Amino acid sequence: MAKVRNKQVILRDYVSGFPKETDMSIVESTLTLKLPEGSKPLTGFGVAKVLESGHPDYKKGDLVWGLTKWEEYSLVPSTQMLFKIEHKDVPLSYYTGILGMPGMTAYAGFFELGSPKKGEKIFISAASGAVGQLVGQFANLTGCYVVGSAGSKEKVDLLKNKLGFDEAFNYKEEPDLDATLKRYFPEGIDIYFENVGGKTLDAVLLNMRVHGRIPVCGMVSQYNLTQPEGVTNLTNLIYKRICMQGLNVFDFFHLYSKFLEFLLPHIKEGKVVYVEDIAEDLENGPAALVGLFSGHNFGKQVLLVARE
Repeated sequence: MAKVRNKQVILRDYVSGFPKETDMSIVESTLTLKLPEGSKPLTGFGVAKVLESGHPDYKKGDLVWGLTKWEEYSLVPSTQMLFKIEHKDVPLSYYTGILGMPGMTAYAGFFELGSPKKGEKIFISAASGAVGQLVGQFANLTGCYVVGSAGSKEKVDLLKNKLGFDEAFNYKEEPDLDATLKRYFPEGIDIYFENVGGKTLDAVLLNMRVHGRIPVCGMVSQYNLTQPEGVTNLTNLIYKRICMQGLNVFDFFHLYSKFLEFLLPHIKEGKVVYVEDIAEDLENGPAALVGLFSGHNFGKQVLLVARE
């Protein structure tokens, strides 16, 4: 049985509300292939190099992306989903974002569930995040008018000046979201890419057009509420024949090759850009994670565990 000197970010058994740095700890020890009792490293999508393999599809030295743990070395079961990285002329960090799960989420949600048409009006909440920033650029490529909401002036400037959104606004400065949406969408919204839920969703429902589509990617405003906010305008789903559908990216990974064929040329031609916020070393992982919930990150939050 192999032993390695390892380092992990360990999460406590129970976290109340938003995670805090004190809910996590850095553990360094000599580990066998079986983790010590009570150790629960955080899990997320990451990029890794194969050091040893008993699987015929992977050999030593291969680069892969998929579900990994917040640790320096991981034992990956043969049944776990991993994608071999064939295109290495882009930053490897892209496989945690634009070319990984967030990119697939944006692609599947917008094209497969949204079914966009040229000239349609698109609204994206949490638009500067890992997924939203891509949906907006995909909308531009399709010839749509796109507006995004974000939580700071800096993020609004990022959307308009770097990511090509037609318009953007800071939702924290808009006390009447219904009026705000009517200002940006006087003729209504065709596709709302949902990332936040709550009051934003309620206001959007009032402003959707007939036969509008709402891919539901997330509802981050609701996750840690003791009592989730009610949505009062759901009857608009009936009146306007709106299709509102939940999105789970795992349903669409069979399209990954098609996704790469679509996106890689746009990246290399500079037609699609990606914004990352990279924290280095496991010790800085807890702070980076906590910062997500207060909007400290710009774009995709990445944790660089090791450069090699």
